[in-house]
Amino acid sequence: MSDRPATAPHVPVLLDEVIDALAIAAGDVHVDATFGAGGYTRAMLARGARVFAFDRDPDAIAAGAAMVDAADGALMLVPATFSALEAELTARDAVPVHGVTMDIGVSSMQLDQAERGFSFQSDGPLDMRMSQEGESAADFVNMADEGAIADVLYQYGDEPRSRRVARAIVAARPITRTGELAHVVRRALGYKAHDKKDPATRTFQAIRIHINRELGELADGLAAAERVLAPGGRLAVVTFHSLEDRMVKRFLRERSGGLPSGSRHLPEVAAAHAPSFEAVGRGVRPSEDEIARNPRARSATLRTARRTSAAAWTEGAL
Repeated sequence: MSDRPATAPHVPVLLDEVIDALAIAAGDVHVDATFGAGGYTRAMLARGARVFAFDRDPDAIAAGAAMVDAADGALMLVPATFSALEAELTARDAVPVHGVTMDIGVSSMQLDQAERGFSFQSDGPLDMRMSQEGESAADFVNMADEGAIADVLYQYGDEPRSRRVARAIVAARPITRTGELAHVVRRALGYKAHDKKDPATRTFQAIRIHINRELGELADGLAAAERVLAPGGRLAVVTFHSLEDRMVKRFLRERSGGLPSGSRHLPEVAAAHAPSFEAVGRGVRPSEDEIARNPRARSATLRTARRTSAAAWTEGAL
């Protein structure tokens, strides 16, 4: 997602398109794999679904307590990553499910809280941990070697001058605040106030993805969704940058028989596997009206598919 904070209360991106794609019937069991502020969950409940909503951020889980109370047993919040959804649903005797929805990346609420350290728009501690535990962004920039930092910036941020930025970060250590890191990057790359995009954007995105293992989580979550969806169940995934979208697109194309198996992220599988997904939709982008109402939607892409009756292609994570 973008590093620009929302200018209005959280609005779910492509909400109507997601809910329409899920084809929810009253009594269906659905998974909101990225609960956040509960926008998709609220719409699922309104259609009569029973919802299991996942979030690794304890703040999101705590904020959703009132929604649980109002749902009269139709909503259960699960404080876990969506890569764990198979184990968590199985433990609750909730497999299979009729739909899985994922809204990938950092939430507007996290961006808006300077103390969470996701955004350079407001100065705060350099944290970026969605789960609020484990290695922080400050730990990474202050302890990793220059080569490792450069690799992260290049691979996850598409930063063409990653080595220059990494060198500047190492020279400026220790760095403990978002404002400090943004200043180091801007100074290394050159920045003028009228520039359309702040050069720190790519660095913050890359470090956030690395700290939270976001691409690995996405790969694992897609595989888990494949295993828990009932025949005819729907998968809807909203992504906010090209790395994520390419992963989802390739996963669905391969699992629907459109690609040979094998890639850096996807394991070798037998060509004889029957397609586990069908009715793979083209990427859906937000309308100009939605972007005007919610600028955060600008980079969003929705991809959807329907589960077949074929066995899941793998028992392990992607």
